[in-house]
Amino acid sequence: MDKQDLVTKGFLDVEIDSKVDFVSEINKLKKEKNAIVLAHFYQTGDIQDVADFIGDSLALSQKAAETDADMIVFAGVHFMAETAKMLSPQKKVLLPDLLAGCSLADSCPASDFAEFVAKHPDHTVVTYINTTAAIKALTDITCTSSNAREIIENLPLETKIIFAPDRNLGNYISGVTGREMVLWDGACHVHQEFSLERILALKKEHPDSKILAHPECRKAVLLVSDFVGSTSAILNFSKKDDGKKYIVATESGILHQMTKDSPEKIFIPAPPEDSTCGCNDCNYMKLNTLKKLYVCMKYELPEIVMDEDLRKKALRPIQRMLDISAKLGL
Repeated sequence: MDKQDLVTKGFLDVEIDSKVDFVSEINKLKKEKNAIVLAHFYQTGDIQDVADFIGDSLALSQKAAETDADMIVFAGVHFMAETAKMLSPQKKVLLPDLLAGCSLADSCPASDFAEFVAKHPDHTVVTYINTTAAIKALTDITCTSSNAREIIENLPLETKIIFAPDRNLGNYISGVTGREMVLWDGACHVHQEFSLERILALKKEHPDSKILAHPECRKAVLLVSDFVGSTSAILNFSKKDDGKKYIVATESGILHQMTKDSPEKIFIPAPPEDSTCGCNDCNYMKLNTLKKLYVCMKYELPEIVMDEDLRKKALRPIQRMLDISAKLGL
């Protein structure tokens, strides 16, 4: 049977000896295949610990492009692996589970978005990095949660702007810049579901804590937060701040690095609305496992393959963002 035929569930479904030491084997495969493993902050701790680079999605793709690796294994979600392929077309890019998608990216289908853009022909289209290559191909400028404010402020005041796909991030950027924007009505299921009531109850229980939130959260959560920023910005704030206790309103995977960097501090995951547990996980991010990572590297599947014309079109708004960022010294 062809190896590709074995990708039946989004990942390569093969029998593995229960005695296999995945960490050891993954490290061996890195050397044998000149491969690097990228892990997003929202991956499980065991995957983060075996990765060569840990970070936010675009930063990881940029790091990978700078290396001489022949193979990139992206422990993240599909749009992230697509971005890695855009920046490193000559490298083989693998994703441990093809079903590791993104609720935010899925909330913006390309055909629907194309119609939306067509209804606003005089608007500059700015889209968040958390989108598919097909959406990026319809975009003028891409942004990240770290640079969205500066990208929007760099546009002339008379510019009419479409911002997609995250309405919460769009509303936040609109509020801090004073710029009116036409927003696509999308959201991340993790950040959308944080419970303001339960966060405030935690704050009452831990009055000496600070609330740290990602701008993809709802406005009510952001208003009660002590710091709002991207995942990497939240991590950096917690390292430099003189506080000792934090309620963290973003995907719980980031707590692994926060605890490693500041073991003397206490990090409490902010809870979602409808859950008996105290944390909020991304179902898609958690599809990746050490076993899938090992099998993916061993058989070099599933691979991200992209039409070259689409890759070039989707890369343009990313390059424009990078050019603006360089000009602004970001």
